[in-house]
Amino acid sequence: MLELYNSPSSTCSQKVRLCLAEKGLEWTDRRVNTLADEHLTPAYLALNPNGVVPTLLHDGRAVLDSSVICEYLDEVFPAVRLTPSDLVVRARMRAWMRFLEEVPTPAIRVPSFHLALARRFGSLDAGRFRQEIADRRPLRKHMYRRMGPQGFSREALAEALEELDLALERMERDLAAGPWLLGESLTLADLVALPFVDRMDDLGLDAMWAGRPRVTEWYLRFRRRPSYAKNYYAGARLSARLEIDRIDPALVRAC
Repeated sequence: MLELYNSPSSTCSQKVRLCLAEKGLEWTDRRVNTLADEHLTPAYLALNPNGVVPTLLHDGRAVLDSSVICEYLDEVFPAVRLTPSDLVVRARMRAWMRFLEEVPTPAIRVPSFHLALARRFGSLDAGRFRQEIADRRPLRKHMYRRMGPQGFSREALAEALEELDLALERMERDLAAGPWLLGESLTLADLVALPFVDRMDDLGLDAMWAGRPRVTEWYLRFRRRPSYAKNYYAGARLSARLEIDRIDPALVRAC
């Protein structure tokens, strides 16, 4: 039995839901309301001491970290393979996955949290924010401290957009070899990349790939797949759940 503790708008949750959909697996949807801090309750922390979503339970045993979960699912349920059989290509896929986890995945949190979450804390002073909000996070307290009750600094936003731009640049380069990042076949690398690109679109940052036709076609190709509709249901996008602003266009043009 597969159970996924997840939040609809969490980009890390979206990676795993895409993987489950592409592989055609049946699973039980365990929704976690992160706005109500359900991911910080003792019951959830007993499953995932990092206090983040998603968490996969397979026959009652927990598997953590979204990319690790995707690799686990592909190994345990190999009927639909999302990992290349060629070992060199597989290594390239894993290199892509590590890059995506280290660069655009944390970078997209900066504009996401700044636009969608910071306004919730604007009435708190820095001390209360740190004590009541930031320091409760086992894994991301330092990111919350950098954000503060008024959101991220302009410099932090600019740095995040620069990292997102780098990821798009590398995607445009590698997509020259085929419709997907590793060539002709969809792989886990594509599934890990899609949520940050879709979140950029959700935040009105789609102009950042306007001059990158391969990224544009890759994104449109993904949006036509049944897995996209299953993953991005009502409430799975921030703009559908929360009133959000937009990033200063001057910062986007600077990339």
